[in-house]
Amino acid sequence: MAYYIDQLQPGMSASTSKTVTEADIILFAGISTDVNPAHLDEEYAKGTMFGGRIAHGMLSAGFISAVLANKLPGPGTIYLSHIRAAISAAAGEDNYTMSAPSADVTNTAGNMTTLGTITWL
Repeated sequence: MAYYIDQLQPGMSASTSKTVTEADIILFAGISTDVNPAHLDEEYAKGTMFGGRIAHGMLSAGFISAVLANKLPGPGTIYLSHIRAAISAAAGEDNYTMSAPSADVTNTAGNMTTLGTITWL
């Protein structure tokens, strides 16, 4: 479901889930040109603080964009900026759940502020 700006209320929320596959990580590396061995080389990644390969951080940021563009507010939404802080890294094959609750809605300017979260299992 999509919403127009005048339908948005503080506290509304939308979420979606995706399991990140090996193919997703390889395709994202190719598209972004981020071929860091922490993402692509298991032997190298075993020696890092993560103990194995991790998904690209910006791949997970793209999931917030998907929630905004597809669900809340929905089609036509333009994701202009974000501030991101990672508390841990996600491995490939993890299941991501993206949530984007609206924290503030400013109808006069047609803007919405969200406080999005991404969790992985």
